[in-house]
Amino acid sequence: MGRVALVTGGSRGIGAAISVALKAAGYTVAANYAGNDEAAAAFTASTGIPTYKWSVADYEACVAGIAQVEAAHGPVEVLVNNAGITRDAMFHKMTPGQWKEVMDTNLSGLFNMTHPVWTGMRDRKFGRVINISSINGQKGQAGQANYSAAKAGDLGFTKALAQEGARAGITVNAICPGYIGTEMVRAIDEKVLNERIIPQIPVGRLGEPDEIARIVTFLASDDAGFITGSTISANGGQFVV
Repeated sequence: MGRVALVTGGSRGIGAAISVALKAAGYTVAANYAGNDEAAAAFTASTGIPTYKWSVADYEACVAGIAQVEAAHGPVEVLVNNAGITRDAMFHKMTPGQWKEVMDTNLSGLFNMTHPVWTGMRDRKFGRVINISSINGQKGQAGQANYSAAKAGDLGFTKALAQEGARAGITVNAICPGYIGTEMVRAIDEKVLNERIIPQIPVGRLGEPDEIARIVTFLASDDAGFITGSTISANGGQFVV
């Protein structure tokens, strides 16, 4: 049995690709999900990866869910904070609820998930925390003040926590995907996709979920032990830091 990896939002989209890639690399993988029971059941049936339902926005639910995963599989040694939501609106129309909902999941969710596993990682002198941020946390995006702020906050969290974990053998890194060809993105009107989105990407195509998953697999490995506090941009050249 390999090291235990827990992937939030791990049964769909980028998260599903990450879960599958980590399993293929020899990890024992558990995938968290928030609401789509049918998709989670289908994912488990097709991959053999167990799924566990809780909201990363709820700290106590995270504590209980992580305890369930660890009881079944052992201590979580690799945590991938991938879960995220959007509640897009231009700022003058954005409600406090839309702001809070995104912050609770996309930013506080990192605290809620990482805090319960942090002490164990410190005690064992090993850990990998990989946070999935976004290109829009780097450059901002109209209509996404809430999402962009949360994803930018993920990067600050990554940099600060990396400094705390370094001497304990814990690395903390972030990945900022650009437009990735998930089910959600491919559902965008084909004309909009081909005339407005893809022309902004210098490589001339969408990214693939597997491309993000391969970065995660590397960052989780022993080979990446000297990389911490880093932000890896995977956006086809759309935004160069």
